[in-house]
Amino acid sequence: MAIVANVIAPDGSDGSFGVAQMRQPRLAEMVAGVLRERIVSGELADGAALPGLEKLVKEFGVSPPSLREALRILENEGLITVRRGNVGGAIVHRPNAEAAAYMLGLVLQGGKVPVSDLTVALGYLEPLCARLCAARSDRRRMVVPVLKQHHRDSVAVIEDAVAFEESCQRFHNAIIECSGNQSIVLAVSAFEWLWRQQDDGWAHRVSVLHEYPDLELRRAGLEAHTTLLGAIERGDTAEAEDLARAHLRDPRIRKVSKTAGLVVRATDISRGRSSSTAAGRSTPPSAGND
Repeated sequence: MAIVANVIAPDGSDGSFGVAQMRQPRLAEMVAGVLRERIVSGELADGAALPGLEKLVKEFGVSPPSLREALRILENEGLITVRRGNVGGAIVHRPNAEAAAYMLGLVLQGGKVPVSDLTVALGYLEPLCARLCAARSDRRRMVVPVLKQHHRDSVAVIEDAVAFEESCQRFHNAIIECSGNQSIVLAVSAFEWLWRQQDDGWAHRVSVLHEYPDLELRRAGLEAHTTLLGAIERGDTAEAEDLARAHLRDPRIRKVSKTAGLVVRATDISRGRSSSTAAGRSTPPSAGND
């Protein structure tokens, strides 16, 4: 499929020298647009290899430099990884929430937004997910059984701080995933992933400082989960949101006291693609800090 760019001037002529001539898209941008659509639509599967350079040049009818520029555009967007050298080629990456979170992080860092601002945002967004879970007409079939299973798992490992933390993460992940609104799932998951990458985030505190919840806090977390589960099962949206907000605002869970002025940073975050999933999708780890 050869790429052809036709530019029409406002007077209907071919308008080669029209004063108000529309900007002619570069061939590289047009090729990138076609390949981007194939990736996003799933026509090109995640992890698949793009056809070779010669084949793409022939398909689109463009020069190799234009094709290489198109690939650079897609690589900068995180949609492909170009391998250079003897094992050259390009590997497809479907868009994921980690990439969105990283870009949000760059924007926040550029605006010198403090970590505490991100923490406050999550304090409002995550309880909204609990409210949406309670509002679902199918909650007793699609939400409650999932949460109850994660809760039972947490009870079973309460003596093991590491296993308990992981189980509670899955409980909170499920609340976000089961909210039913994919736009909110993406936003909350992205912000949570970003928060966890900060020096004051839970991931840092657990992996570097080994600040696992003590037994008293674990028991308090289970009690909070029990009451939250009850509100969701009853369909009490207001109570579910209030309980989740109170639980997540526990200063022992989200604390920023020692780094209250710390600015969100994204440039320090490794750009390795995440395989951590909740419900089998490539998404950032969601909430769950008990």
